[in-house]
Formats: sequence, C-alpha cells, structure tokens
Amino acid sequence: MPLTCIVLAAGASKRLGRPKQLVHFEGEPLVVRAARTAAAVAPVIVVIPPNAAIREVLRGFITIENMGEGMASSLRCGVAETTGEVLIVLCDQPQITSEHLRALIDAHAPIAATGYSGISGVPAFFSAKFRDELLALRGDAGARTIIDAHRNEVVTIPFEAAAFDVDTDAAISL
Repeated sequence: MPLTCIVLAAGASKRLGRPKQLVHFEGEPLVVRAARTAAAVAPVIVVIPPNAAIREVLRGFITIENMGEGMASSLRCGVAETTGEVLIVLCDQPQITSEHLRALIDAHAPIAATGYSGISGVPAFFSAKFRDELLALRGDAGARTIIDAHRNEVVTIPFEAAAFDVDTDAAISL
C-alpha cells in the first residue's frame, strides 16, 4: 500500500497569537521544516488553514486548506486524500528528524508511535487498516485516541526530542 506523510498545520495558533506555521526555527518556517523532513521519507500532503502566506511558503508541496472543528477535521482532511498507510507529522515539533520518521516506518507495525514524556504519540505511522478509524475522529480528538485504543498493536519508538513543540514565544527563543 502506498505511504503518504500528512503534515498537520491547520491549527489557529491561539496560544502563540500568530501563525506558528510561519515562525522560523533554525532559519526556516516551521511548516516548511516539517514538510521537508517528511518529504525525505514519502510523498507529503500538508493540511493548512486558509492563509495565503502559509500557502506561499509551501510552494512545491501539495496543500489542502482546512479550518474545521478541531484537530480531527485536519486529520480527516489529510487521510481522505490518501489510499494506504499514513505517517502523521505535526508542524510544531521542529526537532523531529527524517531518521526518526524512517524508524517509525521500519518498525513494520500496525501502528508505530513516538515515545516521549511518558506517552506514545505523534509522529505516528498507521497501517491502512486504521483508515476508517482515522476518518471517524471528531472534535479535538487526534491520532493518539487511536494509539491508546489499540495498545496491543502499537510499537513505540523513543524520541524524547518530540516533547519540544512550539506553542509560545518562550519555546521559540530556546
């Protein structure tokens, strides 16, 4: 089955107060960094809010605009464009590497999740058998809902750097 990386970048950045997708980290916008990292392992779809500036920095990537009811709508929007396995990546975890994404894929598990701060979360790989469950998510439920519901099918790949995400100005200045 074909693998697609879905970069979720449609959040409203309410805590930050401006589009975090465009915040620079080590010289490039977060959304570009996430898309570039994901593109090193598989074709990429980036789910973004309706925002011309974000769309502009992502020239060369397939983008889908979405501003739905929460995280689940962005996830559904991306998954609906795929036909097989998916690798879910967030735009605000700038320390994720393509090597880690490859490790998730190479786990050859029904679900391979990233382990950090005592949780198993995203980035995460989902085999095609979870497509309907991903498409059924609603509200602010994300991929971790499915990870938690299928513990016996999850392989967790440790990557503590995934705990660092950009939600505030303090995180940007680190």
